Amino acid sequence: MTAHRLHQLLRSYKLEANPPFPTSASKLRLSARTRKKTAMEMQPAQLEAITKQLASLKEHSPFYAKKFEGIDLGDVKSQADFEKLPFTEKADLRDAYPLGLAAVPQEKIVRIHSSSGTTGTPVIIPYTKKDVEDWAIQFARCYEYAGVTAEDRVQITPGYGLWTAGIGFQAGCELLGAMAIPMGPGNTEKQLQFMMDMESTVFTATASYALLIAEEVEKRGIKDKIKLKKLITGSERAGEKIRKRIVDALGVEYYDIYGLTEVYGPGIGINCQHTHGMHVWSDYVYLEIINPETGEVLPDGEWGEIVLTTLQKEGAPLIRFRTHDLSRIIPGECACGHNEHPRLDTLTGRSDDMMKIHGVNVFPAQIEEVLKEFPDLSSEYQIRISHLDGRDWMRVYVEASGSVDWMKASKDVATRMKSKIGFTPLVKIVELGFLPRSEKKTKRVFDERE
Repeated sequence: MTAHRLHQLLRSYKLEANPPFPTSASKLRLSARTRKKTAMEMQPAQLEAITKQLASLKEHSPFYAKKFEGIDLGDVKSQADFEKLPFTEKADLRDAYPLGLAAVPQEKIVRIHSSSGTTGTPVIIPYTKKDVEDWAIQFARCYEYAGVTAEDRVQITPGYGLWTAGIGFQAGCELLGAMAIPMGPGNTEKQLQFMMDMESTVFTATASYALLIAEEVEKRGIKDKIKLKKLITGSERAGEKIRKRIVDALGVEYYDIYGLTEVYGPGIGINCQHTHGMHVWSDYVYLEIINPETGEVLPDGEWGEIVLTTLQKEGAPLIRFRTHDLSRIIPGECACGHNEHPRLDTLTGRSDDMMKIHGVNVFPAQIEEVLKEFPDLSSEYQIRISHLDGRDWMRVYVEASGSVDWMKASKDVATRMKSKIGFTPLVKIVELGFLPRSEKKTKRVFDERE
């Protein structure tokens, strides 16, 4: 993304008022004091947690011992000092594969999770017992902010395994005391059957899958047979149009959850029942918004890139991690009263070249890796992403000579890409020379969703 395009994107989003909804999150027991300062100002408790963490970070973390070589972390005594520390990038984490991020002895690691990457090298995040428990606490808080109680039945459709989504939704649900229905992804027929038979009241999913379910409910005319009250989505952005379609079809309240594998996983923030912005848990994460071009920390209200620092994480603490997600801290107070937790506005995109489709992170390098496996195809390709009928579609155009069986090649490439990126794109083989050339950098990705 060019600096000019990024500047246009950040300036195009403006704060809009949202009508308030009644809240039932009064039973939350939070230790953090009500914030009277702007979210860009570090709270005393956060500074204390950060300086305590930095005091022994080099000793416990070979990763940060190397990254902060030559820096006396004992000199960090203020927010201004902290902002002089270098950022942690996704590439740094990838270079630490497999367990180079661990800041505890191996016997204290009880679980790992992995995030998607631009190359064949994944990022491995180790978790201690306390990390797992803290993550569940944060997720349970998310449910409470959405008004979910022990009386609810929560149908969980995000994936399990190395991905952090499904297991996080389940752990928070069980800690809250609600009934977890751990369906996992896909199998729409069974999802709808259980939704009706189990009388699910909360549905968790990606926005794309929520839309598919909503369309099936409409198509089958079973809205009066389901008991859903709330929908919690994560992993991908969804515009107001798609949200409205889902809400109208299912008759639910819509909640956005925030998180990423590197920082616990989903569940480090959610919008409350007043629906304006996602509260990020300030007792577990310190939030900054920076200018993605200069690294300058921005004040409340200005759009930029989200940077996160963990405050309590043991297995793999992160210092000033650049998420590349674009948002802003919403200034002012929230009607829910929980102003100790700053609010992020709706994510507008990313500051790097990552494409997010169906909740999956996709990079051009992944496409190139697949194409390398097909020597009869040209190195020239083009990706076009569009949004039609409420869904995201990815088309991949690849050049080949007339000696290639285009139909078979399209099918083979699509199959291989599914195994690589997790979903099947539309692959079209075109003749050599069809795609445009450039004397400078070739533009390969065209996102037509904006």
